[in-house]
Amino acid sequence: MEFETIPTVPTADEVLDRSLRRAAAKKKLKTNVDTANEEFVRAVAKAIHDKLKSVVSSFPSFERLSPFYQEAADILVSLDRLKRSLGAVNWAADQIWVIGSGYARSMRSGVDTPPKRRQAVARIASIVHQVEDDLVYLNEARNILRKLPHVNDDDFTVVVAGFPNVGKSSFIRLVSTAEPEIAAYPFTTKGIVVGHREIGKRDRIQFIDTPGVLERPADERNPIERQAVSAIINTADVVLFILDASEHCGYSLDDQNRLLEEVHRLVDVPVVTVANKSDIRGIEGYPAMSTLTGEGVGAVLDLLLAFRKEATKTNLREPPQPETQE
Repeated sequence: MEFETIPTVPTADEVLDRSLRRAAAKKKLKTNVDTANEEFVRAVAKAIHDKLKSVVSSFPSFERLSPFYQEAADILVSLDRLKRSLGAVNWAADQIWVIGSGYARSMRSGVDTPPKRRQAVARIASIVHQVEDDLVYLNEARNILRKLPHVNDDDFTVVVAGFPNVGKSSFIRLVSTAEPEIAAYPFTTKGIVVGHREIGKRDRIQFIDTPGVLERPADERNPIERQAVSAIINTADVVLFILDASEHCGYSLDDQNRLLEEVHRLVDVPVVTVANKSDIRGIEGYPAMSTLTGEGVGAVLDLLLAFRKEATKTNLREPPQPETQE
């Protein structure tokens, strides 16, 4: 995943300190004072230019990312803000190169090189400090984006959806390699969690545990919920929607079914609906399981694997979903 390779973005002072130290070391190698001053300015400008350009190039081209990663990045850090900061840093690099080159050329005459060196460094430092906030923002964005999990577009993907605390994380933990945090309160999952299950020797199925999504208008959903919706829309080959038949999650079955209807409208892939906490209560017409006792989990997994098997042969076909029984 491309975000993992983004190095730490230095602050303005760090960029200047490192570049000035390197330039000073090169200056010491020159015996002629005027030549040393010219070399110092060239070295400072080049070091800062190259460092700022490397900051810009270390971020991926967002237009080439998958729709999921584009939306996730926009939700978490704002792509417009990120692009503005990258543009500002790129502008600063170009300006510094022009300033440094111009002063270095003017110093070849050997006239008043010490004042020109100081002027050049002052102007270069001013440009770097103009983008100080952008450098700080880019490093904050880098720290956030690096935490996004790796979602493999080539793996058959099951996205597990539903209200908070219905048992999504418990199911993922039982059937995959993922280790999501599990607790008896809503919104334990703060972002999507990816797990895998090996199928044979060379194949696997990918499970995505999404944060709970509430049944409310899209513009009222928080960033956690928006990540979940993005995963559902952009990554799923099959959506597993989990209902809490007992309503111990704190949300009524009517509310849960309204969210289920919305998920059906969002995607054009199969939506498999199961009733969890069947040890407390089941729903007639739906596959039942209990992630607490493990009962029925294997059958639900087999149902999902059947979709994967079918996908290797032909286009996915969604089986008819039963009516919810009141």
